[in-house]
Amino acid sequence: MAKKQKNDAIDPVEWLRGLPKCELHLHLEGTILPATLVALSERHDAIPLTLDGATALYKYDNFLGFLQSFKAVTERLRGPDDYELITYNMVRELAAQGVVHAEVYISFGIIYFWKKTEVEPYVEAIERGRIRGEKEFGTSLLWIIDAVRHFGVEEGAKVFRKAAELRATYPSIVGIGIGGDEARGPAEQFKDLYTEARAAGLRLTAHAGESVGPESIWSALNIGAERIGHALSAREDVELMDVLAERQVPLELNVTSNIRTGCCAEFETHPLQEYFERGLMVTINSDDPPMFGSDLLGEYVLVHERYGFTLDQMRELAANAVEASFLGPERKVALLQAVEQYGW
Repeated sequence: MAKKQKNDAIDPVEWLRGLPKCELHLHLEGTILPATLVALSERHDAIPLTLDGATALYKYDNFLGFLQSFKAVTERLRGPDDYELITYNMVRELAAQGVVHAEVYISFGIIYFWKKTEVEPYVEAIERGRIRGEKEFGTSLLWIIDAVRHFGVEEGAKVFRKAAELRATYPSIVGIGIGGDEARGPAEQFKDLYTEARAAGLRLTAHAGESVGPESIWSALNIGAERIGHALSAREDVELMDVLAERQVPLELNVTSNIRTGCCAEFETHPLQEYFERGLMVTINSDDPPMFGSDLLGEYVLVHERYGFTLDQMRELAANAVEASFLGPERKVALLQAVEQYGW
């Protein structure tokens, strides 16, 4: 039997803000707020953006428009100091939402491919931002190094091997993943690289089943992915659903992201509730918050209000994210206790 709340007149939004939350699917380059974009523009543009002009760049009508918006925003990231700024600002915003820990994707592939430069100065910069942010706001951060799968296996090898090399100096680099176009970069191409990364002590994630069918999720599992990002198409395969439930594979769900990109037609057809009721290990995440007009707190409020999840069930989702994190045992136990004891 569920425990009774101490205060029946609770404000759900503030309750959810105070609930200790972990964010497991968040792209650093996708956390730039319009105000931060203005600051970046003042550094680099001959005619800096106004706040209204910056805000307008976040508006789009379809997935192609989203990609164009993302490019327009992230092209203002010119040098390492810019990455330090967005990292620090990200930690500040996470803390304001009651996020106690985040595991954040950063794309080495974009730095190599678009900037044509080495990643070390950028890693030094995000570490400066992380350390300063953690010290001031208390939210811990780990990095997941993302390879753009449609750039090819050779580029993926460069990214993952650099992640393994840098992990010796920066223990906050905890894992690797593959994002990008699933159709043009099937996960099975990366099987040997994932085996190599695991042997180097890196944890394994993969975006899968966001824009293609369940075969992509099967491939991600077959190469050793410990967590699956999006997993929208899992519902199309009964056997896969059973496997995900039995193995308790953590799913990094991103509801608003899926609607805004058009990967899911509408909120009513999103599989979140079905996955939860089938016993899959669901976690709630925000993906690229300013791009989608939401953040992790907003996603928790959305799940509570639109899908009717009780506060006890929201606590369960928060505990799932702690369990699915790549934190060490001591910190994980402490956060699980904080979630369990919250609000009673």
